[in-house]
Amino acid sequence: MKISEKWLRTYVNPAISTNELVSQLTMAGLEVDSVEPAAAQFSGVVIGEVLSLEQHPDADRLRVCQVNVGSGEPLQIVCGASNVRAGLKIPAALIGAVLPGDFKIKKSKLRGVESFGMLCSEKELGLADDAQGLMELSENAPVGVDIREYLSLDDFIIEVDLTPNRADCLSIEGIAREVAVLNKLDFKTSDTQMVTPSHSDVLAITIEATDACPRYLGRLIKNTNPKAETPLWMQERLRRAGLRSVSAIVDVTNYVLIELGQPLHAFDAEKLTGGINVRLSQADESIALLNGQTIKLDNEALVIADSKAALALAGVMGGSESAVTDDTHNIFLECAFFAPQSIAGKARKFGLHTDSSHRFERGVDFTLQKRAIERATQLILEIAGGNAGPITEATSESSLPTRNDVEVRRKRIEKILGVTIADDLIIDIFQRLGFNVKPSSEGWLITPPGFRFDIAIEADLIEELARIYGYNSLPSSNLLMRSELGLAPEATMELDRAKDLLVDKGYQEAITYSFVDEEIQSVIAPNDKVVRLQNPISSELSVMRTTLWSGLLKAALHNTNRQQTRVRLFESGLRFLEKDGITLQQKMLSGIALGTVAPEQWGETSRKLDFFDIKSDIHSLFDLSGTEITYLKGFHDALHPGQTAEILTKDGLHIGWLGMLHPTLEKNLGFDSKVFLFELDQNLLLSKRIPTFKPLSKFPSVRRDLALIVEENISAKQILDCIETAKESTLQDVRIFDIYRGKGIEDGYKSVALAIFLQNESQTLTDSETDSILAKLLNTLSDNIGAKLRD
Repeated sequence: MKISEKWLRTYVNPAISTNELVSQLTMAGLEVDSVEPAAAQFSGVVIGEVLSLEQHPDADRLRVCQVNVGSGEPLQIVCGASNVRAGLKIPAALIGAVLPGDFKIKKSKLRGVESFGMLCSEKELGLADDAQGLMELSENAPVGVDIREYLSLDDFIIEVDLTPNRADCLSIEGIAREVAVLNKLDFKTSDTQMVTPSHSDVLAITIEATDACPRYLGRLIKNTNPKAETPLWMQERLRRAGLRSVSAIVDVTNYVLIELGQPLHAFDAEKLTGGINVRLSQADESIALLNGQTIKLDNEALVIADSKAALALAGVMGGSESAVTDDTHNIFLECAFFAPQSIAGKARKFGLHTDSSHRFERGVDFTLQKRAIERATQLILEIAGGNAGPITEATSESSLPTRNDVEVRRKRIEKILGVTIADDLIIDIFQRLGFNVKPSSEGWLITPPGFRFDIAIEADLIEELARIYGYNSLPSSNLLMRSELGLAPEATMELDRAKDLLVDKGYQEAITYSFVDEEIQSVIAPNDKVVRLQNPISSELSVMRTTLWSGLLKAALHNTNRQQTRVRLFESGLRFLEKDGITLQQKMLSGIALGTVAPEQWGETSRKLDFFDIKSDIHSLFDLSGTEITYLKGFHDALHPGQTAEILTKDGLHIGWLGMLHPTLEKNLGFDSKVFLFELDQNLLLSKRIPTFKPLSKFPSVRRDLALIVEENISAKQILDCIETAKESTLQDVRIFDIYRGKGIEDGYKSVALAIFLQNESQTLTDSETDSILAKLLNTLSDNIGAKLRD
């Protein structure tokens, strides 16, 4: 929010500099983003009055003006502005004046006629980005007075970045209240006078949606002057608040918005049919808004309507069909309180954000409406004239917010802030902030005012004390912590250890959105039931991910599109599954890899990644935890049917998936090389097998190599499992070191070479004992999978 320092100081004027004021606001939680001069630097410009003018003898568009600048003889100044005329008061730059951009005014000749100065527009004074002619001043402007003094341009615009909970400071009065409290001063509110009605005409007001709009006030003002000009002082205050002048009526509503923090809206009364009805919109109902946008409504938007149609999107923006124009003489002025929850998100839903919605969705003082409509009426009558009717009010008391007492305890204040604050000072701070204070046995019962929507618990009140008392006044002390060392479970591995291993293997950690595009989600996991967002940021972030692959694929593609041919990424995070109406969250560790096995180098031939390279990485992860795993041929919609493995524990628990991206997906997504993926249940991955001691045998081990002929469909796992069923106590390890297909092997068969390691704990194995064990193993293999020894 932007505020004029001079305007602020009309409410409360502490004896401090601008920098000190800015520091005070920031330290009180109202962070100041910037401080800028209200106008560009210029000098030598005074108020002038055009006494007479005549046509330039050699230029059709130039006029030779005689200008009174309050210094005796009138000055001759040549001007080409279309709105120059006798009697007009304007800014006049005298010889020697310096305008913005270091533009110096000198005596000159324009087409042979001498000119002793320059008549200025707002643009030339740096007060506007564009101008259609000279800056026209009030008829009462004193000739000869410096324009900077007249317009109070020696001012600063302070931009305050307010957090969403401080809607009470979205006005000049709100900021003034804070400054007054911080400096222990009184501040005066706006001079609001009750307007006596001069006619009795009213519009009937009905509120159907009382929960969304508990209070609505309206007033008919007749016979206003649509051509009335907004006073320059008001235009300047609006400009410094970041608002442009539109028309007298609109400017008044904007002025009261900035002054009091209460949005208002003016309808052209002649365009209304019947009374006003505050209701929820009907499905497929539409409104043409003031910004030229036509929106189609659902049945959840709150609207202001007459007996025919919706006129405005309540709390957000008015409609163009009932807007005040240059021909409007009779207006209906509305002022309402809308519940924050009924406005929150509605503007954004239609791609809008207005000063009104910004305030209503954060909370506007529900006791302010009567005062605000009286203030706006007073200003309208002063500027545009007219006759005001009585105020019509519709209020649902039961739907208005309530303010409950919140207890704050002395001991709790001392414990949290570390300082003892005198009771009188505590009471004074709360009262100056507008709170009602009542004593209690342990402290005080505090009732927040209507403009504070952020006070609900004791901690909120202690925060108020801390920021007003001054954070710099609170004592600094070292944190005292009495803690016990927690147990580090030996059966759980740290996630960082697994991450470190992947980094060592060339992976980089990625962090992607939990919100993903439903289109890619449905392609990767079409059978997963997704959790949809009610109010997504965009259509590309509309559902919660059921697999981390959704984000990793997008990240990998982003890199390959930027000439990165070797990509290895991993991510740890949550996936979200909906089951029986409940959203389940599961921690996963996922990865993606494509390109070559190693970066390009001279010492090793470049080779593309394959399934077994990624399988090796997965095996290394489980080697860390000692968890024994198995791989089963599986099916996954996102993976190649011939290169997909389901990863299981020895007990048959599903851990995750490993495989190559399905060729169709690979092509549709735009990859130009094979992509390999894995996804693991984080909890099962990090469950460690606690090692147990086993004495080393004093006797030598024996290795025997076997070459088996088995059918082509017999997997390595089946061979190893079959050997394990023999339950041979001397068997220490089995390793497959070769697989052969070709000459000497029948079609439909393959040769699998095994290394068998045997060792006895109590004696050295003899050749005959070794042969007997091997024979037992061969019989088991032959009986179960039809294996036979290769000749």
